[in-house]
Order: sequence, then C-alpha cells, then structure tokens
Amino acid sequence: QSRLLEIFQLQTDEGPCLDCIRGGHSVVSGDLADDVDRWPIFVPAALDAGFRSVVAVPLRLRSVTIGGLNMFHGEVEPLTEDNKQLAQALADVATIGILQQRSAHRSSQLAEQLQQALNSRVMVEQAKGVFAERHGVDMDTAFASLRQHARDNNLKLGVVASSVIDGDLNPNVVVPTA
Repeated sequence: QSRLLEIFQLQTDEGPCLDCIRGGHSVVSGDLADDVDRWPIFVPAALDAGFRSVVAVPLRLRSVTIGGLNMFHGEVEPLTEDNKQLAQALADVATIGILQQRSAHRSSQLAEQLQQALNSRVMVEQAKGVFAERHGVDMDTAFASLRQHARDNNLKLGVVASSVIDGDLNPNVVVPTA
C-alpha cells in the first residue's frame, strides 16, 4: 500500500515525500486527518489505505537531496525526537547505499565503454594492416582509405574495419593529401 501511495504522490504532485524532497527537510504528520488542507488529494488516499500518520525524511548528501524516505503508520502517532533521529539515520544509511550503487554502476559503464573503445581500436589497427597488405600501401594510406570510406558511406570506422578484416569490403585506395 505504501508503494502505491508513493507513486500516487508523484502522479498528483502532492504529498509529504515531495514536500520533503523539495524543501530538503523532514516532513511529519502525526495525524493525517489534520492535514487535509495541506494535501487534499493525498490524505484521503492515505487514510483509505489504512495509514494515519507519516514521516518523510530526506535522502541527502551534504546539501544535495537525492530523494525521500516515507514511513507510514497505521496509528495516530506524534514523532518523538529520538524517533526522528532514528528515521534520519535510516535515511542516511539508505543514501549511502544508493550512492554506492550509482558509483558502481557508473564505474561499470565506464569500464565497458573503455573496453569497447579498445576493441574498436584493435580492430581498426588490424584492418589497416590487412588493407595495407592487400593494396601494397603504407599504414597511413591504409588508415586514410578506411576513414574516407567510412565518411563517404556514413559508417562508423569500426564497422568498416570489421568488414575489411572479414573480407566483405575492399575500399578504394585514397591517396592522403599533405
């Protein structure tokens, strides 16, 4: 039910979590029935779902808020200072986990991109050698010919290189201009 309420907040652009994210501070409602004026669409949906109180705490790193953590309760319950600190500690741990996951994902993407670039570079070097041998030209002329064919045919150099290596393509020799 709480997951649906979180989606509902996004759809209606209203609710404690959105206020928390926008303001970067905790938002508390010890009795949702008292906050109908504050969130006229959200409160009836939360009450229908069986929730009577909510706390939203920011997921933040220094001054940057990356999200919010909602904690719903089925009873009317004022939030004590100890519980507010506990909620923020939980949000801080969640923030660290999210940021670590993002960092690992970015590192993985970068490693993959670098590997693709290296593979492409190796393929281009191989294609230069194949082309140079087939046409009896130097490596600079071979590269200029491959690059010109790619440009003329709106192809990526790696695609041209792969086709040359496979023997599917035999571009014309282009004499490089000095």
